[in-house]
Amino acid sequence: MQQAPQTANALLDSIAEFCRQNEMAESTFGRRAVNDGKFVSRLRDGSRLKPETWDRVVGFIQRHGGQSPEAPDRSLLHTLPATEKVSSSAPSKDISSAKNFRFFDNRQKYLMFVNTCSEKEIVAQRAGLELSFIQPTPPAIRIFDGGIGDGTVLARLLREMHGRFPNVPFYVAGKEISLEDIRLTLAKMADRLFEHPATVLVFTNMFYAEAPWLAPKKATTAAAIAWKEVALEGRTVHEFDQQILALESFLGKNWQARHSPKTGNPIYERPSVLVIYRNDHKFLLNDVIPRQGSAHADFDFILASQPYRLRIPAEFKAKNVLAPLAKALRPSGRLLGIHSYGHDPGMEIINKIWPDDNPFQSDRHEILRALKTELGKDARRYNFNPSSDARSIFQYKMHTLPSEIDASIGTSTLYAAWNDAIYVAQIEDDRLEDALMGTTYLDATREVLRKHGGLWFNDESFVVSRKRD
Repeated sequence: MQQAPQTANALLDSIAEFCRQNEMAESTFGRRAVNDGKFVSRLRDGSRLKPETWDRVVGFIQRHGGQSPEAPDRSLLHTLPATEKVSSSAPSKDISSAKNFRFFDNRQKYLMFVNTCSEKEIVAQRAGLELSFIQPTPPAIRIFDGGIGDGTVLARLLREMHGRFPNVPFYVAGKEISLEDIRLTLAKMADRLFEHPATVLVFTNMFYAEAPWLAPKKATTAAAIAWKEVALEGRTVHEFDQQILALESFLGKNWQARHSPKTGNPIYERPSVLVIYRNDHKFLLNDVIPRQGSAHADFDFILASQPYRLRIPAEFKAKNVLAPLAKALRPSGRLLGIHSYGHDPGMEIINKIWPDDNPFQSDRHEILRALKTELGKDARRYNFNPSSDARSIFQYKMHTLPSEIDASIGTSTLYAAWNDAIYVAQIEDDRLEDALMGTTYLDATREVLRKHGGLWFNDESFVVSRKRD
């Protein structure tokens, strides 16, 4: 039986050498050879090696001029135990993030998308519509942003809130694990504190099951929480901004993240909470400012815009994201969920390169069914409203000038459109390697832009509201 691990080792050695010579990622090799981007990592972790798989892998290596291992006794190929790990002469590495790549952690694609599309503006407008349905009670209107991002949506939503409730205190909480995004968000908050001085800002990097309550689940983790309260002095935007900039050292020290070795998802190194308000309004906000160890949720409005990967199961989305947020609603509170819907020119570009690709694995109806199941008997406390397509589905566009979409589309416009399409469809980098080797992706992008005179995308929304007690 010792020959089976040796056979797998020999194949892994050949794959490693082939990838080195052809400057190819192992995930790309697996996808090209056996239509499985995780084939190599699974083989290294002890997956069984079947005769037909051996033939496909060896055939691929030989067709592309590589050196394949000597053919083994075929009766031994399938006997490698799934739990027995094999080694390879290829350098070992931490593959947790590669195995479970989170597309939304790609900063360059994200920032280009944010600055070339109107999604943030349109999402803020859609969220603003929900404000007319909330029924806040003293001492403050309480909102929670379940994924702040760069703060664009939150800043716009706060402007809308000030217009509707100019004299009501705000408790504004949000979750964001990215250090860069929390920096970008804070840069937008000085003018919000100036326009609406009765505001308490509360930002945290905790998980969805922890963030609304500002309390880690594990006692040992809770003991290590970094809690910073900042009472801003002064009365001008410049003064507020300078004090917010001074938080850089706190953020750099405490807002660090790493990848989970189990899932590959980013997790915080240390749970952190940042509370900001104006000192000249501290007396008025005394009952609004959260205290460590005694914070509560009870939100009037929760925004969950693009809080999960599209391709993960609806059950996962419900259990790990939506159910905790729904439980954080106060009676009559409303949760607005938003995610990408597809059926738009952006997906036309994607399907010209990957014809069978469909990142939109679950629509709002399926997600709400999963949420009801996850909540169990508590589901009777909520209303689940998927709404009609006409109300739920909304469109946003890529910013272009009318003159840009003509007989000669500039390369910058093509690159921006391509980036936005792959960002919305959450295409992983290992799949992009092949597409970027030629110009087919640019030709496809140009064709779609000309066909539609521009580029737009569809999002869909749903509402979960908690019934009055």
